[in-house]
Amino acid sequence: MFGQLEELQNQLKAKLETITETTALEGGKLKIEINGNKQVVNVSIDPDLLTRDAEELEDLLVVGLNQALQAVEARAAEETSSMMSSILPPGMNMPF
Repeated sequence: MFGQLEELQNQLKAKLETITETTALEGGKLKIEINGNKQVVNVSIDPDLLTRDAEELEDLLVVGLNQALQAVEARAAEETSSMMSSILPPGMNMPF
């Protein structure tokens, strides 16, 4: 059983790496992409945003990162639940 759980954990980690969520703010001028392992994959900032003051850009980055994290956490939870249900006995549900 433990070997099966370890294998499932490795499969889940690999699967989460392929899941990405992108958040776009300011009409797409700021884009943040995060994978299912909660790693920032890409940040794209339109040069127009660089002319604004630093505090405004910092605020946009915080909002964008939080939105992307929330979205990818929801997808990761769905994927985790789906993979775990494949090894759990019928009728046994995940606690999350």
